[in-house]
Amino acid sequence: MNTANVRENKIETLNELIAVTRDSARFYGEAANEAQNPRLRDLFKSMADAKNGVVGAMSREVKSEGATPEGEGTFRGSLHRMYGSMRGKIGGDDYGYVAELEASEDRMLHAFKDVLNDTAAPPQVKTVVRNYLPKVQEHHDLMRSRKWSMEAARH
Repeated sequence: MNTANVRENKIETLNELIAVTRDSARFYGEAANEAQNPRLRDLFKSMADAKNGVVGAMSREVKSEGATPEGEGTFRGSLHRMYGSMRGKIGGDDYGYVAELEASEDRMLHAFKDVLNDTAAPPQVKTVVRNYLPKVQEHHDLMRSRKWSMEAARH
């Protein structure tokens, strides 16, 4: 693969991950505004800020290639945020948000791992994605644990 193709692959891949991460950040921000539990509101705000930090870092990577970072989220992400918002309001408790955010973390983790498992992705692209994977995994594990603890408390 030539240098131009590697560059284009890197930009395209990072922009896709930026869109997914931006969706997640927006969803966390919405959940922070709607959550009843103050500790969850703080957690959701912290997670939104961390996601926005990852978006900023990946955006700088795209800019360093002379390209424009993705400025929007994904259509699928918008639908999931809407569903999560409705579920949180209808459910009357914060579990709906936690469950939807955990599902969002699953999607995001899979998106990052898909790049690493893609045999066509250049090593340079995988190196960049590997730099962000620990934070993505940490966020996933935190929300999964929160969901499990809330489920245990419900039963």
